[in-house]
Amino acid sequence: MTTPDDQPPVPEASRPESQDRIYRSHAGIAGGVLLLAITGWLGIDALVSGHGRTPWLALAALILLVPLVAAFTLRPAVYANEDRLRVRNPFRVVVLPWSKVASLRSGYSNEVVDAEGNKFQLWAIPVSLRARKAAARRQARNAAADSSGRTSSVASGPTRSQSDQVMDDLRELAEARAATEGAQGEVSVRWAYEVMGPALAGAVVLAILLAVG
Repeated sequence: MTTPDDQPPVPEASRPESQDRIYRSHAGIAGGVLLLAITGWLGIDALVSGHGRTPWLALAALILLVPLVAAFTLRPAVYANEDRLRVRNPFRVVVLPWSKVASLRSGYSNEVVDAEGNKFQLWAIPVSLRARKAAARRQARNAAADSSGRTSSVASGPTRSQSDQVMDDLRELAEARAATEGAQGEVSVRWAYEVMGPALAGAVVLAILLAVG
């Protein structure tokens, strides 16, 4: 007969994983869908109605172009939760625990820098200089109106561009979570062979066809 001391310990309930915040470029997705539609239309037309080597050249071009267009427009995304930042770029997936994030920089592009000084661009959060300048003008008008005690006649709007606001949110999350237990670990980088493989195969076939022609 077992005693209470002999019974196996009850396993602790695992901490539920927090839900990701997902950031993507809607303009990039729209542009990618349009480019894929045009590429597919031209490529399929060449496959169906082309003669001689044309269908083979069209097929090789499709194998090369479709993965590249998708990689640079549809694929980029940034996932952030309480434990880590996951950056999905055209050819790499980078996972950074918050403890390894040294800084999040905004300039002509947005990028994250890890504790070892490695930089990774955030393709999914592009910088819009036009939106940044418009937000800066609204901020200056609001400041001028506040200092004069008048109500600004200019339509109100955000005083930070959307991409800059996203970067501010990520910085706050990094600062708040960096010291927590779940945010520890190492940076991992994985190459997107599922994109690079087909594109490389298409480039090789296209080069061979052009060389023998």
